[in-house]
Parts: sequence; C-alpha cells; structure tokens
Amino acid sequence: MKKVLPLLLVLFYMNTYAQQQAAFTGNYPATKKVNQTDDFFGTTVADPYRWLENDTAADTKVWVQEQNTVTQAYLNKIPFRDKIKNRLTQLWNYERFSAPFTEGAFTYFYKNNGLQNQAVLYRQTEAGTPEVFLDPNTFSTDGTIALSGIEFTHDGSLAAYTISIGGSDWNKLMVINTTTKQLLDDTLEVKFSGIAWAGNQGFYYSTYDKPADGSILSGLTSQHKLMYHQLGTKQSDDVLIFGGALTPRRYIGAYVTENQEWLVITAAEATYGNELYIKSLVKKDAPIVPIVTGYATEPYVVYANQDLLYILTNENAPNKKLVIAPAATPTPNHWKELIAETAFPLSVTTCGGKLFAQYLKDAVSLVIQYNLDGTKEKEIPLPGLGTASGFSGKKTEHQLYFSFTSYIYPPTIFSYDIAKATSVVYKKSNVQFNAADYESRQVMYPSADGTKIPMIITCKKGTVLNGKNPTQLYGYGGFGVSLTPAFSVSNLVFMENGGVYAVANLRGGGEYGDAWHIAGTKMQKQNVFNDFIAAAEYLIKEQYTSPAYLAISGGSNGGLLVGACMTQRPELFRVCLPAVGVMDMLRYHKFTAGAGWAYDYGTADDSKEMFDYLYKYSPVQNLRPGTCYPATMVTTADHDDRVVPAHSFKFAAGLQAAQSCNNATLIRIESNAGHGAGKPTSKTIEEITDKLSFIFWNMGIDYNH
Repeated sequence: MKKVLPLLLVLFYMNTYAQQQAAFTGNYPATKKVNQTDDFFGTTVADPYRWLENDTAADTKVWVQEQNTVTQAYLNKIPFRDKIKNRLTQLWNYERFSAPFTEGAFTYFYKNNGLQNQAVLYRQTEAGTPEVFLDPNTFSTDGTIALSGIEFTHDGSLAAYTISIGGSDWNKLMVINTTTKQLLDDTLEVKFSGIAWAGNQGFYYSTYDKPADGSILSGLTSQHKLMYHQLGTKQSDDVLIFGGALTPRRYIGAYVTENQEWLVITAAEATYGNELYIKSLVKKDAPIVPIVTGYATEPYVVYANQDLLYILTNENAPNKKLVIAPAATPTPNHWKELIAETAFPLSVTTCGGKLFAQYLKDAVSLVIQYNLDGTKEKEIPLPGLGTASGFSGKKTEHQLYFSFTSYIYPPTIFSYDIAKATSVVYKKSNVQFNAADYESRQVMYPSADGTKIPMIITCKKGTVLNGKNPTQLYGYGGFGVSLTPAFSVSNLVFMENGGVYAVANLRGGGEYGDAWHIAGTKMQKQNVFNDFIAAAEYLIKEQYTSPAYLAISGGSNGGLLVGACMTQRPELFRVCLPAVGVMDMLRYHKFTAGAGWAYDYGTADDSKEMFDYLYKYSPVQNLRPGTCYPATMVTTADHDDRVVPAHSFKFAAGLQAAQSCNNATLIRIESNAGHGAGKPTSKTIEEITDKLSFIFWNMGIDYNH
C-alpha cells in the first residue's frame, strides 16, 4: 500500500495539472444586459439577453464574431487538435453507399468517395456503367448546399428534388427531366415538404407563407399548406388543397399510394398525433375524405392494394398494429386487425407484395415477413444486435435491400431474396476498424423512481474499470425518437484513445412505445433528466468513469437534456456539450414552428402549473451565479431555423456571467449551417475535431493515437 499510494498521488497531481492547462484564463466578450421582464401568472421573469433573439441585428452579429474569436483562440491552444483532425480525416476517407432503388429504366444509388462534402446520386441501367445523375458538390464551392430530397414520377421520366441552402429548413424545389438531365422552368420555395406526383403533369407539396415580419430564419410559421403545382406554371398560381387559413394545421404532409389511386394527407398540430385523409386520384373532382380526425393517435396508410387500405395505427395499441379497411369506407369502425400489437413498437414497410414488420426490441431491430393477408412467413436473419433499416420497394420487385449497423458494426448493405428469405452482403464498409477489438453491452439501470432504463456501453475490450476512463454519455429523450445502435467514425476516434461511449434510452423516446414517450412529456419531463443523471451515476458506480472524466452530449431536444442536467447537477460532469439545444423553455414556442413541440413540452402560456414546471428546469432561467459549472462548449449554427440560435446565444451568455470557476464556458457558432441535416463533410470533421479536442483537453488526457 505504501508503494501504491505515492503513485496514485502522482497520477492525481498529473491529472490536476493537465486540467489546469485547460482552464480559461482570458476574458469573455462583454455581453450587455437589457431591462426586459415578462409576467407569467404573477411571476416576473427577467430576460436580460432578449436582444440576442434578433439574429439579423448588427450588435448580435458583432457578439457572434467576438464569441467565435474567443472560442477559436482557446481551441487553437490544444496541442493535439490537428492530430485528432488528421485521424478523423483518415478514418472518414472510405467509400460509402446507399441501398440502390429502381426508378423507370434506371437503378439509382448514392455514393460518397470518402471526403466529398455531399453524397452524389448515381444511376445505371442493368447492363450499363454508373453515371452521375445529380452531384450536390457542384451546387456550391464549400458544400453548404445539400440535396435534401427527391421523388420520381411513377414511370421515372421526371423527378422533383429539393435542396437546402446553408442548412435551412426552407428548401428550393426543382424539376428535372431524367432522360435529358435538363431542368424544367419550375422552381418553388417549400418548407417541411414531401413531393407527391399526380401522374406526370404536376405534384403536391407543402409550405408556409414567408414570415411577414422579422427574420425568415426565426419568424413564426404556424399555418402549413398543401398545394398542387401544375408543371409549367408559376408557384403563385398553385392551388391550395388543404390547410392555410381555411383548414389551419401546423404540419401537413401528403403522399401517393404505389398504385397511383390515392392521395393520402396527414395533418397535425404538434409533433405527436395526426389526422388522416384520402382523396381519389382516379375520380374527377373527388372530395377529400376523412379517415381519422383529431390528434389522439398516429394513423398512417402503409399500402393500398385493390380496394383495401393497409393502415398502421396506435388506436388502442400503444405499440401499434396494422389494420385493413375498405377504401370506400375507411373509418375506424370498418377496420380489421391484420398484425396485432405486441410488446415491442412496430413499423411496417412493403416490397414484392409482402409486408415487413420491423419491431424494436430493447432498442435493437427484429424484422418479420408477412403475406398481405397477415400470415406470418419468416423472421429475417440479421447479423447481430443492431439497427436494420430499409425493407421497402415496389410491388413488382423480387429482392430488396436493407442496411445493418451497430456501435461496433460499420454500415453494411444486404440484398434479400424475398421468395427464398436469404440475404447476402451487397456492399460492405471498408472503414479501418477491427470490430474484434471492441465490445458493446446493454445494461438496465434504475432511475430515481426505480424505472429500469436500458443503456448500451461500448469500449475497447479489456478496458479496466478504474474510474479513470474518458467517457461520453449521449442521450435524447423526446418526441418518441428511438436511439438505436449505429456506427460512428467520431465515436471510433474517441474509443481508440481509451474512451467509453454510452447511450441511454431515456423516457420521452419511443423505444418502448407510446407509454415510454408520454412518461417523458410535459409535467413528467423531469423523468428524462432523472434518467440521464441516473445513467451518469451508474457509470460512476460501476467505475467506468468518475466525474473528472465524464462528458455528456446531446443535440436539439438532447441539447435541452444537457442544459437541464448540467444546471441541476453541475458537480457530476467534467465536460458538457449541448448542441443546437432548446434552452429557453418559456419562449421556444415563439419562433419558427416551435409551437408544434407543445405536445412534448407544454408552454408557459398554458397555465400557472405548466409555467411553474417549465420555469423550474428551463436551462436559461436556471443558471445560478456563483456556481462552478463544468467545462462547456455550446454549439449552434447561424442558419438553424428549427431551434433558433437565440436559445444557445442566451444560454452561453448567461453561463459565462454565472460561472464562478475557471472551467471554460464557450460557444461555437457555425456559419452557413443549420440544424445539422446536409452539413458538409468538411464542416462535420471540423466540428467533431473541436468537440473531441475540448473533451480530452478538459479531462487532462493527451490524444496519443
């Protein structure tokens, strides 16, 4: 013991010295405070950084520049930052493919050579060689214009595609002749839109009116509209089909069934619950017929076959079931159960005249093939415990493609013969990774109220549980979103340097159906934070790590998760990385489509009880001066029009003012980028480099790969 103790002391002081190197010793930019208050049911709430909500104001732009200058100066001091970037770049540089899909005479697929900013859409005939169809890398010089969606006509002769500029949810829609690759004159502006072709003469799409006042990126958008566009006409001449002022709904989507007979319309007021309508496309001037009205359930037409509709629903089935209904009388009183609800959440796709039931069993995939009459045929063999996706295609196809991945299984595409129920590897990843060196294990740990929460922990085999492993705990916990296993190059770089990566499947997600989701909403939202805090405590108790080596991260609703947990339990974490987070819970519904999140959150305007609950955990309002907060790097982007950057701006400003110790509290603001979708590879590598550098530097750990 006498020999061991001095060694432990040496290691302690070495780590303390290394962490002192990471201390912030400069000055944060001065952030002015304004005398702004709001009254909520008799409670006065100060909002001194309200001015940062104006993203177009000159003083906001100056503040952004000053913050980025300070942040980059800090990051530039990290001696191994370039080594991490080089390693990320090296590992990222491998070919990546999507599953192929057939449209008309061509088979299409996406491919990235490795470091291309955007994946390229290729096509080929059965006997031909691949050719470029659309290359988003030619849309801009820096890769910040992304291809965000594409939809082909039934015969494949035309395609409409959308592009996102700088990560904005406002997209530009264009139409291309697939034979000549020539663009038509039709160019539209859309937001939160699919594309539903009605023959070859026009299509349905969704959009909002542009905000009349304020910034287009932060202005409130509340009335979605389903429109019909006739090719060769102006967008201003398009016909309103549903929504707008006549039938106001916040979110409206539409799609055409594979048999081209039905337009299916979904309409919602929030991110949960939707109405369902159909409109015949073969009967002239056919009316829009309601199937389900109100927002208590989430019905969806999966397939239409002859005179039957196949509808996935959670009506009296929280984990969902599949029913069939006559298209002539499709309301719930005519539904007949085809695939019953089970203990696991269900989704359904179709291909080759078969149904593929995809279940989520403890956050991993289970897939079963059914006949159209509901007869169970076979379970699809998968390579292991992970995430399988795909299992869709046209009725005429005899094989389908699906992808499989896990935390230690790089994405691999399989070809599946429907009749034989056999699969073979179609495209295998050649990323430099030896799965035999790593292991993933799922544990169930108790939350504060005793609820068992699943968590998957991944690390190198032989990792010593001594409480000193750099650990990154990730979570989301909202909107019914399920976190399922997926391979990540950034996680590989973290783990090969001795890191432990843990993902907790918190309440609020969809891993166990509606009940699991609802248990993390509104007045039960604290359950989500308790689940995440309990995950951290489990990792510490089991000696995977300790507070000095624990980082937490999450984005969007996960950014809120990080913000709430670090304000409630600042002593539990060494590093916090809230990304594009919803940080001001009293005002989130005032921007863009934020009011649609009220099903999960509630709003401060609903009632005094709801206000009190939100006020108690809202990160912006719960920063306490004189508190030593963990080293924190907030990340956001100037074109984020989903969770507006004002959330992160106000939180970072308040955090810098409240911080009582020399742990760095920085904000990294990406330019010409949005909420995350379509971000070019170069910007992704730079952001991950900075996050990993920040983690290791503040834990006093050298990067030595």
